Amino acid sequence: MTTTSVATVPGPAGRGLVAKLTPYLFVVGAVGLLVLLTYLPAVNMLWYSVTDWDGLSPDKTVVGAQNYVDVFTDPTIFGVFLVSLYYFVGSFVQMAIALYFAALLSFSTRFSALFRGILFFPYLINGVAIGFVFLYLFQPGGTLDAVLGWFGVTDPPQWLGDASIANVSLAATSVWRYTGLNFVLFLGAIQSIPHDIYEAADLDGANRWQQFWALIFPGIRRIIGLSFILAVAGALSVYEIPLIMTGGANGTATFVIQTLQTAFQFRSVGLASAMAVVLLAIVLVITWIQRRVFPDEKVELS
Repeated sequence: MTTTSVATVPGPAGRGLVAKLTPYLFVVGAVGLLVLLTYLPAVNMLWYSVTDWDGLSPDKTVVGAQNYVDVFTDPTIFGVFLVSLYYFVGSFVQMAIALYFAALLSFSTRFSALFRGILFFPYLINGVAIGFVFLYLFQPGGTLDAVLGWFGVTDPPQWLGDASIANVSLAATSVWRYTGLNFVLFLGAIQSIPHDIYEAADLDGANRWQQFWALIFPGIRRIIGLSFILAVAGALSVYEIPLIMTGGANGTATFVIQTLQTAFQFRSVGLASAMAVVLLAIVLVITWIQRRVFPDEKVELS
């Protein structure tokens, strides 16, 4: 009796290779755009930062680290970072306000959905529109002066014309705009905490304040760390509001406004690129410090 064996016919040789490459084909487009629009411009910026280029001439004169020396020694350049302190302090104010309302509205509260919408609504408005709205609010004889007049304030300050208070007014505008973003982040993190833990805390007699420090705050530490990074980056890169409301006048020019003016108004792209690199380095250093001080760790609320 003869036994006939049937050999298994292998599939096309290229099918296995295609199966292995398929996952990479889905990301090659996104990675390509990321390299083309992010990393390649960043490399070019590093190259421009060591040249004395005006942005138009085909010739670029290499000046080495001179642009970086100018950034740190010229008070008209590096001193602009002091303006960011107003927004940095304001970012902590907006985080405190957002955390307060997020903790308050995470519990059963009447009209909580309405209040959530009111708090988040400013973040949905375009920054240019907000700049024009608050420009009319702060102008002499404007809405704010009229409201203060109802309470007997007859000589209000020049909210945008006085250099000693202009940055405070602009920082307050930034607080109003971005509180909603922090509020949504905090509220989502708080609502992710299991409800059974709150019930156990109620049975143990813990009040709302004790629940906040024992349950809510430890449970949202990562989100608070994220908000801190966003606050630092936002304070250093403020652009829209001061540009629209004051144009950088009266000592309100931020580092980003100064960088753009250096590049396009004074035609010094090399120096402006060095300023951008310094700004990026500062954000990265602060981020690294934050990660060391508040490392990612799994929080057990039980």
